[in-house]
Amino acid sequence: MSSLDLGVIGNGTYGALIDKWARIVWCCLPRFDGDPVFHSLLNGGEGPGRGDEDGGFWSIELEGAVSAKQRYRGNTAILVTEITDRNGSAIEITDFAPRFTQRERIFQPMTLVRRVRALSGMPRVRVRLRPGFNYGSQQPIVTRGSHHMRFVHSGLAIRLTTNAPITYLQDETSFNLTDSISFILSTDETLSGGIEDTARQFEERTEDYWKRWARRLALPLEWQEAVIRAAITLKLCCYEETGAIVAALTTSIPEAAGTERNWDYRFCWLRDAFFVVRALNSLAEVETMEGYLRYLGNIVGTSDGHLQPVYGIGLETDLTEHIVGSLSGYRGMGPVRHGNQAYEHLQHDVYGNVLLAASQSFFDERLLQRATVTDFKRYEKVGERAYAMHDQPDAGMWELRTRAKIHTSSSVMCWAACDRLARIADHLGLPERWRYWSALAGEVHETICKRAWNDEIGAFAESFEGDQLDAGLLLMVEVNFIQPSDPRFQSTLDAVEKALRRGQHMFRYATADDFGTPRNAFNICTFWYIDALARVGRTEEAREIFESVLSCRNTLGLLSEDTDPATGELWGNYPQTYSLVGIINAAMRLSRRWEERI
Repeated sequence: MSSLDLGVIGNGTYGALIDKWARIVWCCLPRFDGDPVFHSLLNGGEGPGRGDEDGGFWSIELEGAVSAKQRYRGNTAILVTEITDRNGSAIEITDFAPRFTQRERIFQPMTLVRRVRALSGMPRVRVRLRPGFNYGSQQPIVTRGSHHMRFVHSGLAIRLTTNAPITYLQDETSFNLTDSISFILSTDETLSGGIEDTARQFEERTEDYWKRWARRLALPLEWQEAVIRAAITLKLCCYEETGAIVAALTTSIPEAAGTERNWDYRFCWLRDAFFVVRALNSLAEVETMEGYLRYLGNIVGTSDGHLQPVYGIGLETDLTEHIVGSLSGYRGMGPVRHGNQAYEHLQHDVYGNVLLAASQSFFDERLLQRATVTDFKRYEKVGERAYAMHDQPDAGMWELRTRAKIHTSSSVMCWAACDRLARIADHLGLPERWRYWSALAGEVHETICKRAWNDEIGAFAESFEGDQLDAGLLLMVEVNFIQPSDPRFQSTLDAVEKALRRGQHMFRYATADDFGTPRNAFNICTFWYIDALARVGRTEEAREIFESVLSCRNTLGLLSEDTDPATGELWGNYPQTYSLVGIINAAMRLSRRWEERI
């Protein structure tokens, strides 16, 4: 069950969400965090007709439609929707964002292409293109030419070029679909070639690009389709101009119904981005890491050591959060937020996540630009900050807004920062710095083991001298803080699953926070649990839970942030990179080896 049964298209510049009836219901322009020109996803209601009076969508409607089915063209980001009417007439709508190599570089314009053709009968279609601006508060000025329409607002103008009759589009008139028609929505520039030829060439070259990209992935033997779809979608969440990786393409889809846990995820969390890079690296896709390290270098290079947990995709540091009054919210569940207060938080795990991401650049021979001693010295500032903060309170990885503790998961990541700097120093032949960072890592490790361990509960607690548990403790083995065979980790795993497991799902924590007690499972925590089970030898149990989680994906194989453990319904921002990372990591760890079959 999933209300978020949405397809995702994009090209590393922007992204769009398309529902099962081929309605474009979400698309921010000119980039991921821009104005949602199509925003009906966040304007109340569900299904065809929602938010029609306010616009913010683009539909290609078949008269008398009774059924629709959707699929991705194999190993691509090209979405195909087939819609059938009550008389058996059917149409096919193909949606994609052009992406291919041209003149020895990636061509990825702010362009959305829709191609429509009749499959059977005599279908009649109606096209309704209703963009809005300034989060739906202002309607565009619309002008027309012989083969185009322009939608203009201060600061942005978009142009639709098409071989469909402009009069029918402008008046939203139904017409017989006798020939294939194409729509090219882009910047306000004249199309240089023929409409149909351009759309066809863009489609062919985009399909070829994605199939070649997927062909290079180092896939596991099992669950290949799930991994490919997750990998392609992660790639669609990378803003390649700067190398930033957004946590999701949406804002304000609530974590659970009516909770006001509605956040804007269209920014780059350094924590989430590290996990994305690591997952794609496991598939031998290193370009994303190179781009992200470029982005990270710009942040670290101007820092005195302190880092925000989240930045804008253009390196923006001020992400002031405010409520958007012009949109009613997903299924009417507001508020809709723009910006995220987390940029102001102290989240000390960020230092470890930065060093974990950067460390590969010192070791990986494949990279075009390897990190140097100069880079190491810059990252040492981050390590110094990590050491200074390892026993200080913060908001934690769960971004608590009104309370602070010395969170164990944050301290573990501070240890990881010191530990990786020691490893890098050893690799670079810097014995003095190796001894320095090894000593600091050892000190932090000892502090965590002393202050986070709770004899009464027989487990590491979620905070120093605490007695509660959270799923972040499962990452202790992920970063090699402790071995899976260590009785302390195994007893912590037992305690966490007793406290936080609900059916086949895992909560991040079970205690009340600023918004009450969490009601839905956090998908990445379930994947961390799966990983921990596999590491301690409970492999068959891990495989069973993984299959269960895969069954919660929507019909296109994608996940959001949260899942209702009772119904399997998806909640939270979408598509969630954390969740897609979990699919890849679990498949890579649990899959049988190729040698067992071939």
